Amino acid sequence: MDKKYITEKLKAFADKYDISADEDTIGGIIDISSFRVLPKGKIISSIGDDTSTAGMVLSGMVRSYYIDEEGNDITRGFSPEGSLCADEGLLDFAERICMWETLEETTLMLCDVRRIKDLIRGNAGFKDIWIALLERSLRYKIYRENGFLVENAAERYVRFKKQYPEMIGRLPLKHIATYLGIAPESLSRIRSAMREETE
Repeated sequence: MDKKYITEKLKAFADKYDISADEDTIGGIIDISSFRVLPKGKIISSIGDDTSTAGMVLSGMVRSYYIDEEGNDITRGFSPEGSLCADEGLLDFAERICMWETLEETTLMLCDVRRIKDLIRGNAGFKDIWIALLERSLRYKIYRENGFLVENAAERYVRFKKQYPEMIGRLPLKHIATYLGIAPESLSRIRSAMREETE
């Protein structure tokens, strides 16, 4: 892929998420990366797979999900453009803890986890990026945990729409429902009630 195009993409993501990243640091990341274009519905990795590679979504959408003992899939989260995916190895998990699949045609930037960690240890600019990504991930986790502890299903849906308005039309409702911890039928009722309130 064209390095200038990828550099501009990564710089735009950094600006969007208020992460400071100079061109040398971005260039260092690109130099150790490979790129794949995957069709919609492609399993990127499965529970139990090794975690030697981590990815970033350059375009498209990726979903991570668990499988319960009855075989149902439960959405853990979504990775739109500019988000990490299949990143358990960066947090020292030896095996994948969830499934990762594309929800749209998706372009991934893939990096060897060991090489990324070498960059983090040896490059102050990349260390700053890593800290910013960790802080963002922790905020996400706190908001998600808070939702399950103090919000009802309708409130969780409203928060999801507010936080991720660009994703609402791109995601199947069944995946949003399992992400919110409810059945698809319950989400349909919530959406219908909201439409009635605005009429």
